[in-house]
Amino acid sequence: MRRTFSFRPVLAACLSGLLFCSAVQATADVSKVPPPGIYRFKLGQLDVTALSDGTHPFPVDTVMVGTTDTEIGKALDHEFLGRPPAGSINAFLIHTGQQLVLVDAGAGALYGDCCGQVLQQIRAAGYSPEQVDVVLLTHLHKDHVGGITASGRALFPNAVIRASKADLDYWSSTTAKARAPDFLASFFDAAVEALAPYKAAGRLRPIEGAGPIGDDIAAITSPGHTPGHLSYSFTSGGQTLVVMGDLIHVAALQLPHPEVTVKYDSDGTAARQSRVTELRAAARGRWLLAAAHVSFPGLGHVRETSGGFEWVPVNFEAAPTR
Repeated sequence: MRRTFSFRPVLAACLSGLLFCSAVQATADVSKVPPPGIYRFKLGQLDVTALSDGTHPFPVDTVMVGTTDTEIGKALDHEFLGRPPAGSINAFLIHTGQQLVLVDAGAGALYGDCCGQVLQQIRAAGYSPEQVDVVLLTHLHKDHVGGITASGRALFPNAVIRASKADLDYWSSTTAKARAPDFLASFFDAAVEALAPYKAAGRLRPIEGAGPIGDDIAAITSPGHTPGHLSYSFTSGGQTLVVMGDLIHVAALQLPHPEVTVKYDSDGTAARQSRVTELRAAARGRWLLAAAHVSFPGLGHVRETSGGFEWVPVNFEAAPTR
């Protein structure tokens, strides 16, 4: 018996949404759909959400120090990366059960249209900026502090801002600004302007040195990239998450070659030592690391290799429901 094909069932399926049809496909402009910018997971009793502030072309050719053009090329090629590679800017939101803590806040408007997405990602994660209790800043560079303020207005109106006293003193110092390289001048201005509304409201609290700063939250001194650069550890259920800030900028290069620094480091030698010390401790302690500039979501472990380190990204898990 000869079978004939009828278009009617297919059309009905298209209209009912059961099949993906070319006519429907043609009307969808996916270029206008925002890419996913959150990744949520549980660490013990902590609800952790990685937030993407955006990406920008990272100028490896002019920023990396202590390496060669050939070494950069080999490192990027090994990871199938173009030149310049896209640099992620990540922030991390941690609900401890008692507090909602944001670590770093992205660039805000300071990097242009590429970035400044942290607020919308917080909302996409089911929270609001008004719910944030504490903002912990690893340091006061534009792409970490810029997102706390817009046009002189505090974007986290109920939050206390915390950063190292060493960084607060340095980036507010006119003497330090006069001595710094010219390309860093705007970083001083940006830090002062971003912190101003919180300082005026009495909601800027310095952190002095390493140690506990809350229930199962501790500051880890990791100077070099800036004078008071901090990392933050969160512990729950026998597990440790360390938000490490800018100890790594280009993972493809600086993990196998941790001696490589960036020109934005205040003290390259100290930055190198902080990187090696913290990565070695993370490898031995099996800490989960959250990195500001490792490809989003910037989460993984490290293992120590001969002369360097290797990044092991987190295994994807479906987001838990709350």
